[in-house]
Amino acid sequence: MIDLDISEQIAALRSTFGDIRAVVGVDKLKAEIADLSEQAGVPDLWDDTEKAQKVTSDLSHRQAELAKIVSIESRLDDLEVLVELANEAGDEDSAAEARTELTSIQKVLGDLEVQTLLNGEFDSHAAVITIRAGAGGVDASDFAEMLMRMYLRWSEQHKFSATVLDTSYAEEAGIKSATIEVDAPYAFGTLSVEAGTHRLVRMSPFNSAGKRQTSFAAVEVVPLIEQTDVIEVPESDIRVDVFRSSGPGGQSVNTTDSAVRITHLPTGIVVSCQNEKSQIQNRAAAMRVLQSRLLLVQREQEAAQKKEFAGVITASWGDQMRSYVLAPYQMVKDLRTDYEVNNPTNVFDGDLDGFINAGIKWRKRDKD
Repeated sequence: MIDLDISEQIAALRSTFGDIRAVVGVDKLKAEIADLSEQAGVPDLWDDTEKAQKVTSDLSHRQAELAKIVSIESRLDDLEVLVELANEAGDEDSAAEARTELTSIQKVLGDLEVQTLLNGEFDSHAAVITIRAGAGGVDASDFAEMLMRMYLRWSEQHKFSATVLDTSYAEEAGIKSATIEVDAPYAFGTLSVEAGTHRLVRMSPFNSAGKRQTSFAAVEVVPLIEQTDVIEVPESDIRVDVFRSSGPGGQSVNTTDSAVRITHLPTGIVVSCQNEKSQIQNRAAAMRVLQSRLLLVQREQEAAQKKEFAGVITASWGDQMRSYVLAPYQMVKDLRTDYEVNNPTNVFDGDLDGFINAGIKWRKRDKD
């Protein structure tokens, strides 16, 4: 005889789900979808490619968000039916399925609940991640490349669009720096907790004596600004250099000099892009990132808080926010939240949700 009683857990999930629906604003979300669908149906939409891409992207993101809400409501209804059938039929397999589904829904709702904490001015924007090798020589440049792959894998697992805008390869191994654009709902709010100094401890594969090596990498995250937020940048304030894109070891990738480097003369900010096929496209992408960083500087000045978004990241001792230890034991630990796991391999393969969720909750408590 099966007596499966998870009614209290289901009631708690429904209560949490109700709170999430209220915060998300389902009616408002449906109205936005209707408006974007109407815009997407305009015959001459694709006469302006940039506007068309934004409309279709926004529509897709909002439809996915609504579909997730609808799916959870349906799954909760189905779970109650499954529990009832399991008890009536005395079916242990159905009971096990119900328990598994309960756990799955709890995780999905937990992730959505964390998202409701993302209510900052730019949290809903896409994100631009810049990774730079810090102290530690060749191990640091290798570590920077490991972090780049980690964020790309995380984006891939969540089916987020991630584009590597620029990569500066190190001479021996790894990268000196890389810039990635992650286009997804609340990408900046989600990934901004990854900003800071990351530390790696391992037996160095680049040390013939096999000694343990500590290396550092800096991660900066800024919001990709919307067209309405664009800061005007006079041509007289920038220097544009064109160069040939390069791969590992300095090998030529393109047959034309299509990569673009823009230097903002008043601030010294330098942005490069070599991912696009043409010089014009690379320049446009680099300008978007430059404007995002200038917006960051403007907000920092207005708020008089140098660490409001990206902060001052030294990528050396005394400033690390997360440690990845591969030797003498296996552990990844966030030093702000104390969240830790004992499987660095999974983390480097993109399993970051636990760290990100803990970071978002920590930030909320810290602000309160």
